[in-house]
Amino acid sequence: MSSSAPYYLKAGPVATRLNQAIGWLARHGISLAGTAELSVRGRKTGKMLRLPVNPHNHDGAQYLVSARGHSQWVRNMRAAGEGELRVGRKVRTFTAQELPDAEKLPILRSYLEKWGWEVNQYFLGVTAKSSDDELLAAASDHPVFRIDVRR
Repeated sequence: MSSSAPYYLKAGPVATRLNQAIGWLARHGISLAGTAELSVRGRKTGKMLRLPVNPHNHDGAQYLVSARGHSQWVRNMRAAGEGELRVGRKVRTFTAQELPDAEKLPILRSYLEKWGWEVNQYFLGVTAKSSDDELLAAASDHPVFRIDVRR
C-alpha cells in the first residue's frame, strides 16, 4: 500500500461471512459482547447498508471506531452524518461527528482494552499497552466517530 492511500484492510471471504452472521444475530436480538448492527445510507446508492459494529462507551459518550481503517461504512458515515444501531427491535438513531486524530488517544486505548481480543490484528502491532506516541501514530488509520443518540 502506498503511503498516500488511506489505510483500509478489506474483509476477506471468511470475515465477510462471519460479519453477516454477527449482523444477523444482532438484527434478531442477540448481541455478542455488545455488538450491534449499524445501518448507514450509502453515499452512491442511497440505500441503507448494514454491518456489525462494536459501539464503545468512554467517559459517558458513545463512539464507533473503524478497526479496519477508512472502510466503506466510514466513507458513508462521513457523507450521511447519521445512522442507526440495532439490536433486535431496539433501534437507536444517531448523529455522528468524526474526531480529529489529536482527540482519539483515550478512546483508542479504552477501545483496544475492551475489543483488542477481536481487533488487535487490524492495528498492525499497536495494542492497548502501546505508548501514547504509538497510539497517536496509528490514529489517522482508524477513524473514530462520537455518536449522539436521538431520543
